[in-house]
Amino acid sequence: MKRQSGPFMTIIFACAAVLVAVIAPLPAAHAQNNPIRLVALGDSLSAGYNLPQEAAFPVALERALKAKGYRVEVANAGVSGDTSSGGLDRLDWSVPDGTDGVILELGANDMLRGLDPAGTRKNVEAIVERLKSRNIPVMLAGMYASRNLGPEYVQRFDSIYPDIAKKHDLVLYPFFLDGVAGDRSLNLPDGMHPTAKGVEIIVERILPSVESFLARLSQR
Repeated sequence: MKRQSGPFMTIIFACAAVLVAVIAPLPAAHAQNNPIRLVALGDSLSAGYNLPQEAAFPVALERALKAKGYRVEVANAGVSGDTSSGGLDRLDWSVPDGTDGVILELGANDMLRGLDPAGTRKNVEAIVERLKSRNIPVMLAGMYASRNLGPEYVQRFDSIYPDIAKKHDLVLYPFFLDGVAGDRSLNLPDGMHPTAKGVEIIVERILPSVESFLARLSQR
């Protein structure tokens, strides 16, 4: 048989290359047609208390993730002053159907009000369980108790987040304010809420955990 050459074979090879490109599986990051929809469910720390909208944690996190090539949208479901009980009460309308994952940041106001850690634990776990029942994965952003509340309270409160994360196999970021708490230059005059620069540091530090969470979502 005479070997084909010239333009005919060029066309054949080009068609084959296109066919291989169509059939070959795409990497998960590029196979996703729609952006990953995250909800940051929290209190004033994630809501962006006294900050411009573009400086709030969800917006800053979305910006950082997009800079790394992720197709993602991060909705701000933070309510200033909210407790874990408040978050549980508004859960269904704060996290709409179609949400791919939730970053849960609640409990700081429980601690500041000296509420019983047993109640905080119950509420946070109830949020996790209700989201799981809706097939919505959760990443837990934890909180540490102020040390002036005494060692017993501190131990009971600080153990809430790692315990729940272990029980439900969640990605855990142990302390949402890591690197920011106690630094006057990174907090507003009230000493409790991060400045825009403080939020950027929170995002920088939490980013590896969020990426681990996104990796889990891509495997579903």
